[in-house]
Amino acid sequence: MTAEQHIGGLFERSIETKRAALNECLPAMVRIAGMLAASLRGGGKILFCGNGGSAADAQHLAAELLVRLRPHVNRPPIPALALALDSSSMTACGNDYSYGEFYARMVEGLGRPGDVVLGITTSGKSPNVIKAFERARAMDIRTVGFLGCGGGPALPFCDEALVVPSDETGRIQEVHITAGHAILEVVEDALLVVS
Repeated sequence: MTAEQHIGGLFERSIETKRAALNECLPAMVRIAGMLAASLRGGGKILFCGNGGSAADAQHLAAELLVRLRPHVNRPPIPALALALDSSSMTACGNDYSYGEFYARMVEGLGRPGDVVLGITTSGKSPNVIKAFERARAMDIRTVGFLGCGGGPALPFCDEALVVPSDETGRIQEVHITAGHAILEVVEDALLVVS
């Protein structure tokens, strides 16, 4: 296989996965946007978490809310936080408890009823994201999963979920960020209409 064929194949699979996600997940994306907007209107915030590339996606989406999503839309910051930003707390938790407890502790310390925890796990198997969902549920905090691979063990802990119909990590992540941008645009529009 040539480099051109390899790259072309990746693009085609990405396009196909996005089409499948649009067909299968559009109602879930609309519900997620509504849940996030309702939380923010009520004074809540969005807490994002994930591991590896999904941690980077969590940071990316939180920044879109805190700073700016679209260059032509000037508005106040929208309360959002990526929970992986604090390396001192993360390493302390890994040392003193376990890395698997980190997001749950952050949710317990920073979350309040009315907030939303949005966890990103392409496999649906990330123990620390699942524990964050469990802790959120115990605190009456809503949960949203950006998942793949059929949803995995994380799915039952999600009030709403975007389950990308793929088991290919790269394609799942590409849909997560596209869907994340689309959902946040709908949220931003909903908040600006109210403002």
